[in-house]
Amino acid sequence: MIIMEGYSLKRTYECKYAGHTFIDVNDTSVTIRRKGMLNFINQGLKGAKLIPFSSISAIQLKKPGVVTSGYIQFSIAGGNESKGGLFDATTDENTVMFADKKTLKDMEELKSYIETKISELNNPVAKSNSLTGPEEIKQYKELLDQGILTQEEFEKKKNQILNL
Repeated sequence: MIIMEGYSLKRTYECKYAGHTFIDVNDTSVTIRRKGMLNFINQGLKGAKLIPFSSISAIQLKKPGVVTSGYIQFSIAGGNESKGGLFDATTDENTVMFADKKTLKDMEELKSYIETKISELNNPVAKSNSLTGPEEIKQYKELLDQGILTQEEFEKKKNQILNL
């Protein structure tokens, strides 16, 4: 992956099909940028489309065949992406078409990366609160000094921490 200083861009994937389409991916989103006349004909002047990972409900990857193209499609929660197969995918703003095996490999890598990031968003790792015994007692002492805990509650917690 490419990491640029001061910018969270991780990598840009290029798909040369019906013009040039670039997919920029970072830690939180994917951006689809389209260039070229055929992209203009199929997509118009929509500009870049930024899709936060938190909005992606599914990713569909279709491998290119002998006479058909492949595509990667990002389904958006509440979105109305095309469901009519390859022909409708050509005009869907959340779909990127490709035709070669190298791009398929890149799209498989991209799909895996995004699915991992979505999984991390949906299942955050709890940060451990690994305070040492004395640090924990100090926190309870501060609560005692502020009048939040009684002396009895403080002693009970202190003995619990010290295993007394």
